[in-house]
Amino acid sequence: MKVIVFVKATPNSEAGALPTRKLIEDMTAYNEELVKAGIMQGGDGLKPSRFGKRITFRLNGKQSVTDGPFAETKELIAGFWIWEVKSMEEAMAWAQRCPAPMPGEESDIEIRPVIEAEDFGAEYTPDLQQKEADLRKEIERQQRG
Repeated sequence: MKVIVFVKATPNSEAGALPTRKLIEDMTAYNEELVKAGIMQGGDGLKPSRFGKRITFRLNGKQSVTDGPFAETKELIAGFWIWEVKSMEEAMAWAQRCPAPMPGEESDIEIRPVIEAEDFGAEYTPDLQQKEADLRKEIERQQRG
């Protein structure tokens, strides 16, 4: 089961506060454990929302673009991991081992399962599944250089 693990933003992360050396060392050690266990597939921290853009798709078919920063800090994401785990319980166990991502502030980590092919039902036809598989292979090829 693939999950995405979100580290939620805080006022300090939105202000652009950088992690301490201790937090970087602790997170590096934690990431090393995740990699050695075959759990971590990717992840990164994100810049504050003031560097972002939001595209809204309107009901009338038009789009609008909003420049950051975005108002609700508690709804924003400061970083993420992509994990491959056996169950949500395993993901929870790993998340609970994480160093506090925002020392000195209350912070949240949110875990969400990634939609798998079988979740789409009959609408996800074999030809569409093959097209996605081909795209994933192309992405891997591009990443290898």
